[in-house]
Amino acid sequence: MKLNELHDNPGATKKRMRVGRGIGSGKGKTGGRGVKGQKSRTGVAIKAFEGGQMPLYRRLPKRGFTNLFAKDLNEVNLARLQQAVDAGKLDAGRPVTEETLIEAGVLSKKRDGVKVLGRGELKTKLDLEVYAVSKSVADAIEKLGGKVTLLAPAPKADAQPA
Repeated sequence: MKLNELHDNPGATKKRMRVGRGIGSGKGKTGGRGVKGQKSRTGVAIKAFEGGQMPLYRRLPKRGFTNLFAKDLNEVNLARLQQAVDAGKLDAGRPVTEETLIEAGVLSKKRDGVKVLGRGELKTKLDLEVYAVSKSVADAIEKLGGKVTLLAPAPKADAQPA
């Protein structure tokens, strides 16, 4: 078999219907839209309209809310910190802060703070200055002789209490 002999099975593909190309084509004149009325015109969007009945999305109750005071934290696992130390991007002698993590390429942008999570294993002594750590991380850091300093995040400018 050669590339030029490849083809679909008979009936596997159909030619597209060319709508509105004359009465003899089978989809001419009204082009499958029926006769007259709003829906036969172009540019009509009646998405949630139910003929004047109260639409479903307005009949159902609202659920949940958005917490204005929620913190948008960067999350880093222990394995990622160890990987950065091994690659020489993170200096184990300096305190690990959000700025040093951004310089090392571990984080892409500054947020409200950093939370260190416990996935992976840490073999290097580190001093963390972050917003939050999980309990397993605090244990792992202190077992290696490092220390954890928890920082309060800077308040957001756009989320002022009312």
